[in-house]
Amino acid sequence: MPTSSPAYISWRAFLSARHTPALALVCLGVWLHASDSLIVATMLPSIVTEIGGAAYVSWTVSIYEIGSVFAGAASALLSMRYGLRWPMGGAALLFAAGCALSAISPVMELVLAGRALQGLGGGGLVALSFVAAGVLFPRAHRARVMATVSAFWGMSAFLGPLLGGLFVEYATWRIGFWFFAAQAGLLALWIFRHPEAAPAHSTPASTGFPITRLALLCLAVLLISTAGVRVEFWRTTLLALAGLSCLIWFLWRDSKADQDRLLPHAPFDPRTATGGTLAMLLLISMSTIAILAYGPILMSLIHGMSALSAGYVVACSSIGWTLAAIAISGAPETQDRLWIITGMTLTALSVAAFTIVVPHGPPLLIAAASFAEGFGFGMAWTFILRRITALVPETEIARVSGAMPTVQRIGYALGAAFIGIVANASGFLNMDSAKDAAQVARALFLASLPLACLGLLAMIGLVRRHPYDDTL
Repeated sequence: MPTSSPAYISWRAFLSARHTPALALVCLGVWLHASDSLIVATMLPSIVTEIGGAAYVSWTVSIYEIGSVFAGAASALLSMRYGLRWPMGGAALLFAAGCALSAISPVMELVLAGRALQGLGGGGLVALSFVAAGVLFPRAHRARVMATVSAFWGMSAFLGPLLGGLFVEYATWRIGFWFFAAQAGLLALWIFRHPEAAPAHSTPASTGFPITRLALLCLAVLLISTAGVRVEFWRTTLLALAGLSCLIWFLWRDSKADQDRLLPHAPFDPRTATGGTLAMLLLISMSTIAILAYGPILMSLIHGMSALSAGYVVACSSIGWTLAAIAISGAPETQDRLWIITGMTLTALSVAAFTIVVPHGPPLLIAAASFAEGFGFGMAWTFILRRITALVPETEIARVSGAMPTVQRIGYALGAAFIGIVANASGFLNMDSAKDAAQVARALFLASLPLACLGLLAMIGLVRRHPYDDTL
């Protein structure tokens, strides 16, 4: 296991250390992935007005998510075989190609093809950024790295819609895609010209690439995402069950693999540190998707809020996440368990609070609960990577680091399908009054609460004392 690290690393010491190229690499990869979806969502009305394809609007998100999960699952394995330079440079080029294809598309079908490439590139970039955070930085610096990543993620939540609006208002949506194509192309060029930022190394690869398992995972996310596109009880239920079956089949096949495993051994076994971490992220992500998916429309119907105001209430989560990550990232490793427990508990409590404040208000309390949700997640997230990479063998750090964002996205897809079923069963499609909307809101968040509680139970696998644990 790694040796103990210093108890405290200041921001001055962290930023003055010779890791600036690697930090820039991680932040740029996260920025491209995090801001892309928000900018595209802002530009979509203009895209549809110009080239049509309104029926495929939801697929601009689904296709991107499928590509992200596919690439995210493969990224850790690719980095273990070839290092970071070639996989990360390739992901940036895929992202640039996808943006360029969308920019020149005369029809929505080509935009979707571009979104698929953007998903592959963006998902690869963010997963490899987590791998880089786990392997390129000393253990003592990893909390500061995650705080910086969180700051860029939060910044994306505000700059994404703003930039998208500016492109639509003062230029065209096509310029928006070209803007991101240029950034990704420059990132790829920088990666290939500065090998110190993303080292290239290879390890013996005696097996082929696990295309069948990746296809199963891709199919699982496709079915689950499709289940939430049009919520009808039997259709949604059958598609979600089919997706879960493919996901279980993928996990079973992956568990039988050796060197080309995409996920760690027993990835959701809460008795282990790795399984507890990934199960916690999966369940907490599932429990928190309701406010993002249904919050704005419910707040508009119940409290008469404008779409902009409701959107900023939801964005309070990003503000809380960023502030917590920056403020607490200097805590010593001996406090990792404390902050993880406190943060995840606060996030679970915020889900409970939504059951009351969304139906009854006032909007200020909804914003406070949203802020608390993000603050709790940001508080814990900063230290999850540092703790889990201190508990697993060096050979598993890349695989575990790359699995974290991938599992989180799978959680969002699963949670969206689950919440879609709950919404439909509770009368979402037949709401006629604020009272009806309040009833739906209560049902959604009550259904999410058990998932949050199960996430807290899974957390025990990460925070309990383990053999060879030198962080206590």
